[in-house]
Amino acid sequence: MNKLSQKNFFLISFLPAIAYWYLEENYPIRIAIAGGLALSILELSLEYIFTKHLHSLSKFNFGLIAFLGGLSLLGEEGVWFKLQPAITGVVIASFLLYKNMFGKGFFIEMLESMGKENVPLEIMSSMEKHVSYLFGLYGLFMFYVAFYWSTDRWLFFKTIGFYIVFALFMLVEFVYIRFKVKKMIKMQARQEYFKRL
Repeated sequence: MNKLSQKNFFLISFLPAIAYWYLEENYPIRIAIAGGLALSILELSLEYIFTKHLHSLSKFNFGLIAFLGGLSLLGEEGVWFKLQPAITGVVIASFLLYKNMFGKGFFIEMLESMGKENVPLEIMSSMEKHVSYLFGLYGLFMFYVAFYWSTDRWLFFKTIGFYIVFALFMLVEFVYIRFKVKKMIKMQARQEYFKRL
């Protein structure tokens, strides 16, 4: 997928949330939910057009949106629809922690499947654990946002707010990894020194 397609797909992924926010502000809740569901179908269709593939997470998210949207329509209560990012965050966190605890880890398996054999296991495992904590905590935070904050705030944290938090997280993680690598290099140098004695 070229850079233009990636940018277009990135922007399209915001559509269901933006549509829900706009429609909830101006129309009855049923119309807002129906609009969000319709644009979720459009998002899935465009992902297939741009990538010729539907990612498992996209299919899971669509199923979740459809289920929660259905509950929202039955109860005429929009909070169910707004729980999608919260549940997705907790599910991703649980999956990453499970893979990290009972296997090599999802990140390592993914890199190895791409032919990258010399993967620093300790660093990747640590990073995956931290990413799982981020998704878990953000998911729990989004539960709070869905129930207690306005749809305006929910839209912000569902879209650009998450990317801001993730960028800050990656900055801190990069500093932490550099510190850890330097520490590992020092330990290896010390071990080699003692071996020569």
